[in-house]
Formats: sequence, structure tokens, C-alpha cells
Amino acid sequence: MPKILPGQTDLYALTDSRLSRGRPLEEVADKLLSSGIHILQYREKRLPAGKMLEECRMLREMTRKANACFIVNDHIDIAMLAGADGVHIGQDDLPVEEVRRLVGPDIIIGLSTHSPEQARAAAGADYIGVGPIFATQTKEDVVDPVGFEYLDWVVANIDLPFVAIGGIKEHNIGEVAAHGAKCCALVSELVGAPDIAEKVRKLRKAMRS
Repeated sequence: MPKILPGQTDLYALTDSRLSRGRPLEEVADKLLSSGIHILQYREKRLPAGKMLEECRMLREMTRKANACFIVNDHIDIAMLAGADGVHIGQDDLPVEEVRRLVGPDIIIGLSTHSPEQARAAAGADYIGVGPIFATQTKEDVVDPVGFEYLDWVVANIDLPFVAIGGIKEHNIGEVAAHGAKCCALVSELVGAPDIAEKVRKLRKAMRS
């Protein structure tokens, strides 16, 4: 399977059933993948573990057929059981080195960061999340926006691949890209779009502009 990292593709999609206009996960994922999304992260906070595993196994098959990278948020056990390409963890989760001991050398590890100190301490991760760039309501435990100051610092000082995240929309993604973000993660802007394929096209056009 492809080991696609931020920087090798422009858009990084995250799932959220609460924001998907009532559409089934399978339908939303199919529209994302058929629109050329190459990294898909499963992020669901309120489902039983068994249901999450069931959905992740479905997405694993869908992403495999689409030659896309499949990441599971937080749940290391579910990522391993589903055969995901990677797992994305936060600052309050297990340390990267301990996650690596669990998952082995071949699974991608992404780490959310919100400051230069956290980025410097991200050794062992395959990529970092940088944000939230703007205020966002898609996470309940969100930290304050870091704005462009931290993004600019990462561009200048960190060699790891990174994905910008947090409140990124069609109207501001061009500015995020102008500050050096080659890959942007989006949740509601993608899964909540009435026409996902058209939204992907518009986002890519805005990034290039």
C-alpha cells in the first residue's frame, strides 16, 4: 500500500459523521476517494469501539482499492486490527516512541503539534499536524488557534512533512498555501459539502491561486 505523506498530496480528508449531512460513511468516503483524495483519516469520537472497527475495516478496503492512504485517529488498537496505513495521535496520547513499539516500523505515525517546542520534540513521527490555524468547532478539546506565526516557523525550521489543520475553508485555504502549507486537512468543508467532488475541485483551485 502507498505510504503517502502530507507534502506528497494536497488535501487530507477527515471523517465526521455529525457533519456529513446524514449521509452514510461509505457514501461520503466513496465521493472523497473518487474525487482524488489520497489521504483519508477516520475520526469518530462517539461510537462504540466495535462499530469503529467495523467502519475502519470498510474504509481500509475502500482506500486499498483507491490506492489511498488510510489513517486512524487516536485508536492505535483499531488502526492495527483494521490494517490501517497509519495512526494519528495527539499531545495527550501515548508518546511517539511507545506507539512505535506497538505498531512496528512500517505504520505511519502522525502527531498533532501546536508550538515550536512540540514540533522539536516530534522525533520518531512520520509527519506532524500544524494547527489549529484558525478557530474550529469540529473538535471538543481544541486548543486556541496558532495562526500563521507557528505555521511560518514550521516551514522555516522543521524538515518533517506536515499538514496544516484547523478551520481551513475554501475562502482561506489559498492564504494557508501561500504561507508554505503544501497539504491542508479539512473536515466539515469536505464531508459537509453538498457536492464533494465540486468542493475538492474548488479547494485545489484555491490552493493553486
